[in-house]
Amino acid sequence: MNIRYSLIAFLALSLPAAAQQVPDTAFRAEIARPAYAKGTGSVVMIDAGHNNFHTLDNRYRSFGNVLESDGYRMTSGDGPATAESLNTCRIFVISNPLDSSNTGNWSLPTPSAYNAEEIAAINAWVHGGGSLLLIADHMPFAGAAHDLAASFGFEYLNCFAMDNRRRNFERFFHSNGSLADCEITRGVDTVVSFTGSAFRIPEGATPILKLNDYTLLMPQTAWQFEENTPTVDSEGYYQGAVMPYGKGRIAVMGEAAMFSAQLGGPNRTPFGMNRPEARENSQLLLNIIHWLDGRAP
Repeated sequence: MNIRYSLIAFLALSLPAAAQQVPDTAFRAEIARPAYAKGTGSVVMIDAGHNNFHTLDNRYRSFGNVLESDGYRMTSGDGPATAESLNTCRIFVISNPLDSSNTGNWSLPTPSAYNAEEIAAINAWVHGGGSLLLIADHMPFAGAAHDLAASFGFEYLNCFAMDNRRRNFERFFHSNGSLADCEITRGVDTVVSFTGSAFRIPEGATPILKLNDYTLLMPQTAWQFEENTPTVDSEGYYQGAVMPYGKGRIAVMGEAAMFSAQLGGPNRTPFGMNRPEARENSQLLLNIIHWLDGRAP
């Protein structure tokens, strides 16, 4: 069995667990020295106005719990992205948006979840000093975020990024260069992600997670892989990066579950920051938020 065919078979077996996720609302991260006193930190707004798969009141409740433990104030953005709405927060988080045509229909085409006016507003807001954390998972989410990311110079591939070693989740280490040695990864030795997307980065961006020895599969419909499913080698692709942009900052990630805490399948298996192997993911999240907040150079 060749690598390409076995990857397709492996991903097909992964579908049931991925489709039965519920939030682990009991998850909390232990933070010895919070960045802010409780409820006094910068406002972090998580988008909920674009059919987002991860929102503060559901799959990203654990994301919010981690940041609230660090003193941040969490809010939801339920409407269009406008200059007025963006100015209510310090950091805007977008996780897995979708165009309305793809809700319940994870097949091509995957139009942008944001219209031209929203993209211009977000871009101008970041350039003027705002901070954006953009997270787009495997197809169709990477397709829905493509145009927004492209306005900053990042190029999402609407794909499933699959480790050629066919592991249940992906590990990134300093030792093999897949986890960058930079300010963002200080205090983090291992990061775990769970079948995300991939993107190219522009000049001036700092990589965080590099995809070494991956195959990027591009199906017509999410989780439906055939022998003729198009593939791309992962050389030059990443799953995490940060970049200054004008007076602001942007962080781009290609996998969303790594910053969640969920329970998957009938046995309620931990999936996300609540997995023992992913215990350092919450520190990476905090490091990214601190950088976006201007608390790190």
